[in-house]
Parts: sequence; C-alpha cells; structure tokens
Amino acid sequence: MTDFHALARRWAADPDAWPVAPRFNAAERWYHRLAATDDHEVWLLTWLPGQGTDVHDHGGSAGALHVVSGALVEDTVTLPAAGRAPRVAVRELTAGLGHAFGPRHIHRVTNRSTTPAVSIHVYGPALRSMTRYLLGPAGLAVTSVERAGVQW
Repeated sequence: MTDFHALARRWAADPDAWPVAPRFNAAERWYHRLAATDDHEVWLLTWLPGQGTDVHDHGGSAGALHVVSGALVEDTVTLPAAGRAPRVAVRELTAGLGHAFGPRHIHRVTNRSTTPAVSIHVYGPALRSMTRYLLGPAGLAVTSVERAGVQW
C-alpha cells in the first residue's frame, strides 16, 4: 500500500522539483497538479487568508495533505449512528504538519490565519469526483458532485 503522507512530505521537501511555482489568486484558491502515476496524483494548492473549501469528500480516493508553509485548519466530519448529530473535529496544521486519510474522509480546509499558506495533497487513486455537502444538525446534505475534467 502506498504511503500517501510520505509522498506528500517528499514533495513538500523539494519545491525545486515542482514544475510550477506556487501562485496566489485573490478570487479563489489556486491549485495545480504536480504529478500523476498509475496509483496516485500530487497537487499543489495555495490559500490566501480566508480562503477555504466547502465540506467535501474525495469520491472514494484515499490520500494525504501536508502544509508546506503557513497554517491551515481542517474540520473533519464524523457521522455517528442515525439520528445523532455529526461530530466535527478541528485540527490546526502548521508548516511541516499533515496526515493521511482514508477513502471515506469528509472535511473542510480553511486558511484562518493572517498569512498565505501552501500545501501538498496526494490522492490515490486519482480524483475522479468530489461530493460537496452542507453540514447541518441533522447530518450532511449533498449540494453538488463535481467531476474531474469537467469542474477542475
């Protein structure tokens, strides 16, 4: 089994190997796919203060995220037994920190700091879809399903 966090750390440690330099976009998060193999892909993302994602999954792909610079906050959603409210665990990830996650991982990532952030994300298999959710007291409601090659 591929160690996605080790891959993310390796990419984070060698920015000279990135085919592009990080860019920042005031209108939205910037992202660029750095590499793709048969079993995974690697993405570079940048985050200005206040930028973040909706609550989403990775369409069944496992993966990892690793913060290269700055700080990100990850809100991970856990769905308990039916009839109970979802739980949200909050984790601050500063430069040099990250973690791997499984194929059912649901989260939101945000730059809540006052400085820009850069992160590396690895997904395996490559992302084919992402489901976006609205988080409410009763659970998750699907708001959209995005497809690779169409929405990104």
